[in-house]
Amino acid sequence: MDGVKAAGVVVSAGLAVTGALHAVWVVTPWPLRTPEEFADTVVGTGEGVPPAAACLAVAGLLGTASYLVAAEAGVLPALGPRQLRRAGVRTVAGGLLARGLGGPVVFGRLSERSARFRRLNVRYYSPLCVALGAGAAAVGWRGSSATNC
Repeated sequence: MDGVKAAGVVVSAGLAVTGALHAVWVVTPWPLRTPEEFADTVVGTGEGVPPAAACLAVAGLLGTASYLVAAEAGVLPALGPRQLRRAGVRTVAGGLLARGLGGPVVFGRLSERSARFRRLNVRYYSPLCVALGAGAAAVGWRGSSATNC
């Protein structure tokens, strides 16, 4: 398996698992015990799990991102125009990198988030986004050049 395909497998799996976790949050705050603990740990504000529609929307976006990365890496059958898939993967990479690199500032200094969330964001959430974003970028930009995007 080449490096791009391996990156596609890892990133796609990470996005799929994260999407599934967001779908689970429609009905339960698992793996946390209470909605209040969830709000403190995962959101950093509020009193509970976000609305079901928000959780499902994020789950759907993550599932779509997972498919796009896997298809572009050649792990799953590709549907639709290649240029559209590649643009989707590049959008996924950009969004994840922006969240990962900007997260400590946006969710740490510019907003009122709980101390627990800020600590977890710096240690886990933002680095995970950077890693997934870098992997998606490797898939989305493979074989292209600055003049042939």
